[in-house]
Amino acid sequence: PAAHSRSCARPGFPRTLGQAQALDGICQLDLVISLNIPFETLKDRLSARWVHPASGRVYNMDFNPPQSRGVDDLTGEPLVQRDEDRPEAVAARLRKYKDAAKPVIELYKSRGILHSFSGTETNKIWPYVYSLLSSRIPPILSEEEH
Repeated sequence: PAAHSRSCARPGFPRTLGQAQALDGICQLDLVISLNIPFETLKDRLSARWVHPASGRVYNMDFNPPQSRGVDDLTGEPLVQRDEDRPEAVAARLRKYKDAAKPVIELYKSRGILHSFSGTETNKIWPYVYSLLSSRIPPILSEEEH
């Protein structure tokens, strides 16, 4: 979930019930967004990450591939897939996250502040998220508009 209380939370947080309870001590949330993305879609996207070890440059074979498959754009050196980005490790991480996040989702649902959106593509989910946020957060006006 991604929590909002004007400024105290960030995307992907809180991830556990303990974090949610700690956040309660800092601020009062008025909106929590949960993006429901199919397990296989997440696994495929996360497993598509490859890195250039020397520089830390990250490539995604689906969204930001290197110009030549398997090599860094700047150095031509081989890219590697980190152990935690291998499909089996990603699947294990996602299962663990789902188990930990379930009570967090239930907590915010019981408070009536959870808004869930489902899909696989950002450009299809974003208009609905934007509409919700626009209805809840006043627009920021530039100096000229004041």
